[in-house]
Amino acid sequence: MKKLFFYSTTFLLCLVVFNARAQNVALGIQGGISIPNLTAGSSGSTPLSTGYSSRLGPDFGINAEFRVSGLFSIQPQLEYSSQGGKKDGFQALPNPQPPPTYLYATYNSEAKMNYLMLPVLAKFGWDFKGSPLRFFVDAGPFVSLLMSAHQVTSGTSEIYADPGKTEPASPGPVPFDKTTDIKDQLHDANYGIEGNIGLAYRFKKSYLYIEAGGNYGFVNIQKVAEDGNNHTGAATVDIGYSIWLGK
Repeated sequence: MKKLFFYSTTFLLCLVVFNARAQNVALGIQGGISIPNLTAGSSGSTPLSTGYSSRLGPDFGINAEFRVSGLFSIQPQLEYSSQGGKKDGFQALPNPQPPPTYLYATYNSEAKMNYLMLPVLAKFGWDFKGSPLRFFVDAGPFVSLLMSAHQVTSGTSEIYADPGKTEPASPGPVPFDKTTDIKDQLHDANYGIEGNIGLAYRFKKSYLYIEAGGNYGFVNIQKVAEDGNNHTGAATVDIGYSIWLGK
């Protein structure tokens, strides 16, 4: 998968270079926010993989739009995507000396994952008659490579051996302030689907746009089944600017 990602990126960059003088090619940059969450799978879920809510992170990248017609174009992108999720409050944690398999405490936990994504989007656009505004939608598959992954915890709490808080497992409150590198616990590669809707304002040789959309990964990110079954996914809002080459 790493080789596929490398060769795909190289191929797309070559396309941009070879078409740099074509009037139907635009290069762009975009940036905004990612609102990711970790979705637990329908099977194989554990107390560690459930209960996540959304977090915030950056989302930015570069793209090339290859216009096929006034309606349709192909848009590959190279995108830095924040993924992960957070859990605040009473929750499970792995027991380093089982049994039991899990311990329980009240603390804050945030999974911070960053991916380099390569989506290839089919893009459809419609001009507003007599206006520089253009409405567009796009969707397509992506492959991605995990760049970093950390579990950040904070808070102080007593630890229990059961979710009912009837069996204390610590002599008193324990601090949870820690950042742990969890990249080796996760699969390096992922693939999935991405889609957006947006509005562009056209200038003579460029356009400014805002879009909202999301992405979802099909791969169970954990390497070990005991860690659970989670999928990445995020809602995104981006602002971008593209310039038509050769015009």
